[in-house]
Amino acid sequence: MTHAQAKTSARDILAIVPRVMSTLAAELRAIGELPAPAHFGVLSMLAAQRRSLTLTRLAALQGVSLPTMSNTVTAMAERGWLRRMPLVDDRRIVQVAVTPEGRAALQRVRRAAEVHLARRLAPLDRSARLRLQEGLDVLLRVFVEAPGQRARPVIRPRRATATRPPGR
Repeated sequence: MTHAQAKTSARDILAIVPRVMSTLAAELRAIGELPAPAHFGVLSMLAAQRRSLTLTRLAALQGVSLPTMSNTVTAMAERGWLRRMPLVDDRRIVQVAVTPEGRAALQRVRRAAEVHLARRLAPLDRSARLRLQEGLDVLLRVFVEAPGQRARPVIRPRRATATRPPGR
């Protein structure tokens, strides 16, 4: 790929991702599953961890300020989705973990998001679905599986074998 082609692809990604996320967030808010889009990312990240994260680390991973993350965690803790745990030996440091209620909420949001996206993608013909899946596979390799690069936790979707071309 030439530099000019890469820039065109970058512009296309920057144009489509916000549109996808905006329509998805609007749908989730409309059905009452997600009060704020940031909550989905926080729940997803924490659920993918084997242990709790500090508030500071969570803010850094989400790319937001500590006060913003603190407000987000407070709102989510009030809903029962997260648990704040000050460290015993340094109460200034707060660990954050997903509660069982938070995991259940995350599963509801994922199911609702999947239904919404599937409904939007259903009109695509087989050829378009295969091209879309190939493009998604490329994006996964570039942004998630790049060697030597730390990626944010991602739950890889289960794929139906019927949409995969033979030999893949």
